[in-house]
Amino acid sequence: MNNHPLQTFEWGEFRKKTGVKVIRGKGFQLTIHQIPHLPWTIGYFPKGPIPSKEMVEELKKIGKENNCLFIQLEPNVQKISDFGFRISDLGLRPAVRPLFTRYTFQLDLTKSEEELLKNMHPKTRYNIKIAQKHGVEIVEDNSDEAFEQYLRLMTDTTKRQRFYAHDENYHRLMWETLKPQKPELRGQRLDKNKLTAHLLLAKYHPLGSNNQGLTLVAWILFVYKDTLYYPYGASSNEYKEVMASNLMMWEAIKFGKRLGLKKLDMWGALGPNPDKNDPWYGFHRFKEGYGGKLVEFIGSYDLVINPLLYQAFKLADLLRWFLLRIKK
Repeated sequence: MNNHPLQTFEWGEFRKKTGVKVIRGKGFQLTIHQIPHLPWTIGYFPKGPIPSKEMVEELKKIGKENNCLFIQLEPNVQKISDFGFRISDLGLRPAVRPLFTRYTFQLDLTKSEEELLKNMHPKTRYNIKIAQKHGVEIVEDNSDEAFEQYLRLMTDTTKRQRFYAHDENYHRLMWETLKPQKPELRGQRLDKNKLTAHLLLAKYHPLGSNNQGLTLVAWILFVYKDTLYYPYGASSNEYKEVMASNLMMWEAIKFGKRLGLKKLDMWGALGPNPDKNDPWYGFHRFKEGYGGKLVEFIGSYDLVINPLLYQAFKLADLLRWFLLRIKK
């Protein structure tokens, strides 16, 4: 049973458009990624179920057929004490470089707005009120024009924050595949068994601006089954004092409630004792302020297909990231 956006048919169709090979098996979906300039590949199996011995054997077969060095598995399974033993019994080893964080914040959307506000950090509530006082407006806008604004802010954000992100083509193909077929529906009459993406903009009208206002924040949210996901966000470096991002999250929460969804998954967080020097610390604290539960998953694991080349890959990967950090 597929319970995460990355295991949906729609996500697989999007990944095909990016040139990645998609393989669908019984109850799972994985992608095959070519190692640049080399004849080998890497398999990626994100957010699936806890693997069984039968599934591992099928994955080994797929890996050999596709010349994989290894297949990385990141099960969408919360940590329970006995899972560590089951994972080791399957011949998996901790991943060389996990792609998903081990933790995320999840917020219960079945609670009333009053209860949700009460559970927030006082500073978060205060910042929401500041944004409202400044007249910041949050709108769902699934138009092509709104997406261009999102792209512009995404480019600005990645340069400013100096983090790695997917390129423009990736985002364009994702939006083309997952956006609502009729933008004017604005989330109404959705088939929640199909993955859809929704674009929210935070508009601000400073004195002397045009009637359309300035877009300070743009988020893409995923709706799938009973859950709202926050995978992509971008913001302007202008007018940060109006706290548009804080109001954006609050309006995203209310958007999920209007759709009758049960929880909001914030797509990633640091652990329970985050390092203040971690580059993601600010994002973690921002999400933490909304009072969600910090959820831990069982982690990321590699199913090694070619042991000798896997060891060489690990060394090359360490060197690559060392050089990237120097470059940054």
